[in-house]
Amino acid sequence: MKFLPRIPRLPRLSRRLVAGVACVLAGVGAAMPVAAADAYPAKPITIVVPYSAGGASDIQVRVLSQQLSAILGQPIIVDNRAGASGAIGAAFVARAAPDGYTLLYPNNGLLIAALLNKSAGYDPLKDFAPISTIATMPMVLVVNKGMPANNLREFFAYAKARPDSLNYATAGPASYGNLATHLLSQAAGLRMTQVPYRGEANTTMSVRSGEAQVLFTAPSATMLGQVKAGSLKLLGVASAGRSEVAPDAQPISEVLPGFRSEIWFGLMAPARTPQPVVDKINQAVQQVLKDAGIRAKLLANAAVAQPSTPQAFEKLLRAEHAQFAEIIRKHNIKAD
Repeated sequence: MKFLPRIPRLPRLSRRLVAGVACVLAGVGAAMPVAAADAYPAKPITIVVPYSAGGASDIQVRVLSQQLSAILGQPIIVDNRAGASGAIGAAFVARAAPDGYTLLYPNNGLLIAALLNKSAGYDPLKDFAPISTIATMPMVLVVNKGMPANNLREFFAYAKARPDSLNYATAGPASYGNLATHLLSQAAGLRMTQVPYRGEANTTMSVRSGEAQVLFTAPSATMLGQVKAGSLKLLGVASAGRSEVAPDAQPISEVLPGFRSEIWFGLMAPARTPQPVVDKINQAVQQVLKDAGIRAKLLANAAVAQPSTPQAFEKLLRAEHAQFAEIIRKHNIKAD
């Protein structure tokens, strides 16, 4: 009978050696994202604006892109992917590779579109990595020039005494302006009737003509010009305190403590983008927004530079998502 040769057994690795190898491998794994961040960016970066060219979001990105490109050392490509209230562009970025080369420049509409359309194609809280808020536009309360109220306290008293008799203009039931007006009415104890229009320009004209008496919206140079000319009354601004956008307007929070309503604009990456890459972009954003010239250009378009940490941005998203979900449920708001 033949016997197969005996294969010698390999010596057992000591527990200490195994532990040492594991630590080395863990260290290599931990270093990989850092190395990736050091190499980032190695090619052009695309920022998707989920709205049409020429709007507030598009203007802001183009204000930022040149300096952001200089700091990161790569070209910035602005890609307008409008449609479905911003959902088309958002869904595109949600499906993009999580490598920091495809970013999203959304506003509050990112949350609203997904809440009102379950087939929007993305989850605003799960499919993105928040990088930083960029700017805010505080909402302003304007009324028809014939309104007998000349300040916030007079207006709230006047409207409260006339439930359902005042019309407020919006750019549609699903607009941020409608949700924000519901929040204002809830805080002040008002009951007003919505009159939806297509487009912000039409809402301003409706209040100027008296078809609607109240408008709670983001300011624009045209609107502020009409206020200055006496065609509209500006009663308040919904920033935390006095705002550079409307320096003469009384903060609504002085009458309704804690009330704040602002349109934010921010920068996001697809979920699972390495944190070192997110942090690198955040640092570049912080640097850009320190520039006085950039801040002045944003302010000229009624926006105030407002950088944040990724963590603060995520906290804002979660708080506002819960707030919007409750308003939509309570008032049975449907998509336009």
